[in-house]
Amino acid sequence: MHNTGKPSLTPTTTTNSSTSPPTEQQLQQQQQQQQGTRPQSPPPGRHPTEDEDETDVIGDLMGHYGKWQLLMTVLLSLFQVPNTFHISSSVYQAANKDFWCQRPPQYQQMPVDEWRNLSGSTDNCHRWEGIGWSNPGNETTLLELADDAAAEGKLVACERWEYATQDNVGNTWTSQWDLVCDKEHMKNVAEMFFLLGVATGGIISGYLSDKFGRKTMLFISAILQTIFGLCLYFCSSFELYLTLRALLGLVSVSVTYSALILAIEYVDGKWRTIAGMYNLFPLPISYMIISGLAYLTQDYQALQLCIGLPGIFLCFLWFVVPESPRWLLVKGRVDEVRRIIEAAAKFNGRQLPVDYQLTPPTQESSSQNITHLFRSSYLRRITICFLCIWFTMNLVYYGIILNMSSFGGNVYLNSALAGLVEIPAIAVAMYIITKVGKKWLFCATLFCAGVACFCATITEGREDILWLKITFLMMGKFTISAGNTIMPVYTAELYPTAIRNVGVGACNVAAGLALILTPYISLLNKIEGHLLMALLTAWSIFGGFVVLFLPATAVRRNAANSGTGGGHHQNAASAAKQV
Repeated sequence: MHNTGKPSLTPTTTTNSSTSPPTEQQLQQQQQQQQGTRPQSPPPGRHPTEDEDETDVIGDLMGHYGKWQLLMTVLLSLFQVPNTFHISSSVYQAANKDFWCQRPPQYQQMPVDEWRNLSGSTDNCHRWEGIGWSNPGNETTLLELADDAAAEGKLVACERWEYATQDNVGNTWTSQWDLVCDKEHMKNVAEMFFLLGVATGGIISGYLSDKFGRKTMLFISAILQTIFGLCLYFCSSFELYLTLRALLGLVSVSVTYSALILAIEYVDGKWRTIAGMYNLFPLPISYMIISGLAYLTQDYQALQLCIGLPGIFLCFLWFVVPESPRWLLVKGRVDEVRRIIEAAAKFNGRQLPVDYQLTPPTQESSSQNITHLFRSSYLRRITICFLCIWFTMNLVYYGIILNMSSFGGNVYLNSALAGLVEIPAIAVAMYIITKVGKKWLFCATLFCAGVACFCATITEGREDILWLKITFLMMGKFTISAGNTIMPVYTAELYPTAIRNVGVGACNVAAGLALILTPYISLLNKIEGHLLMALLTAWSIFGGFVVLFLPATAVRRNAANSGTGGGHHQNAASAAKQV
């Protein structure tokens, strides 16, 4: 029989050395035996290859979804907590503060507005030249000097600044490193460095995770994330701070998607969707937690310490969380797969067959690179579509999250509400997805987000109806959060196992490019108040349109075919997807 490369579960039997043809009774016994160890035939109306990929041998042995899978997916979801902390921390750490040119020591009691008027510092970046501020004098003399300086009209740049203290913002990057006036753009640069690391890590983590394993990359990245996060607490140099932020972004994206892929590969069939969505539940809770921490600390260093410490405890999960058994099987490490299956089956209370065999896929399906994303029409189509969709989703999702301080109102309350509405968004998406499928719900979330952003655009600039604008923003956050929940699961589902991480990694590059732009799109409001929300509206509708070109379910045949044709490669592709 031709070896298809599909992992098989077959009891070891003793074969007769006779070469005589089998009788009809023997054939019937063989068919009954095979039916006991293979998935049943698909129901009418479904393509056979669709049903075959719903489950695999590993799931048949240890259970498709039991107590073991639930425990593992819950533990893996905890890695999303520090990730969410780090990516959203800039909302509070880079918050704008009211500032003015520093007053001389003898005028510290002078009201700020009076000082601004006296020094000619209307823009808070320059003051009159030629006044001896360090020389003591009465107020009349000082006014005369200020009038003379104003008559000459010469301004010089301020060298130091003072900052508001009772503003519910506290010590931020702005006040720590005087990131105001001609240095104001450095706040966006600091955030861009982090997101540039995210974009770069999307490629590196995908390749290394496929090569060395999901668990290995997850914990190496988690350890480095903890180290870099805590180093930021002690850092006093802004240049070093930028470097550490970039490295933090580099490893954070690896933590995010290694944990997600690992959670999905613990299960099979319809449970992949559920496990993937469970993995994202800590996101909204983390948004609310960091909002509360930022309000209580009101200091960027204290906040950094609070969000860096949880990673220490997560590193100890190395002794609990196993490697992906499906990745191990693709790599031919059958003995390790057996140990994981036996432990999981025991935890789930399942009886394993007395003797069974696991056949790894052929080597061609386990050695893939980014070029394989474009080697068949199916893979080219989903790759191009997902690149556009991931760019759109991240631009809109984080365009709302990271610009929360520019929308008006209380930034802590707005951020907490934005996290709160994401909880029912994930729950509703999990329920509806079982009724209408991923494609149409995914498409609807993007279109609805576009409508909500358009309504927020209309209300922009109206302080009397700020509550209505915030309401529309929360509706947009609700719908785009549902889409953000579906997107990684849908992406991982449509890619074969052998190139799944490569595919997700490539999509991460597009997401990273969107994230790099996110800190800068808030500058659109300085040009025209409606531009930011108009941009988010346009991209949401564009993303919904692109989703229409995706298949509702994965195309199983020739999905990972290298394009050369031939049954051997087709079977390898099938085997890769089966795992």
